[in-house]
Amino acid sequence: MAIENGKVVTVDYVGTFSDGTVFDSSIERGEPLKFEIGSGQVIKGFEKAVEDMQKGQKKKVSLKATQAYGDHNPDLVQKVDRKSIPDEANEGMVMLAKTQNGQEVPVRLLEIGDDSATIDMNHPLAGKDLEFEITLLSVG
Repeated sequence: MAIENGKVVTVDYVGTFSDGTVFDSSIERGEPLKFEIGSGQVIKGFEKAVEDMQKGQKKKVSLKATQAYGDHNPDLVQKVDRKSIPDEANEGMVMLAKTQNGQEVPVRLLEIGDDSATIDMNHPLAGKDLEFEITLLSVG
């Protein structure tokens, strides 16, 4: 029986890449994740996996990139004027940038040249298949 939209669930999880490398863990942080089913607070594939669980159940799920953070979008890799990058910035660094509508989004600096810099506005996990081990702690 699926958990209904609007219910708040609490889960512990460990997220790994296919090679077993951990990229995120509520257990390591010591803080379970709470979210509302149907609210879009977590990635679709993760929410779908939890919807079909029962309290106390543990489940392993493998998500293709399209079920997680989407495919890597080459249009989100752009060159910007070097003057818009702080002097103390380094390649590989993630920083916040303002969009044209004033929203702040994280961007990764791929390359810093004399006149321009290349930034990547894709989510760091875009284009990656992910695996999760999820334990449903409570449904409220």
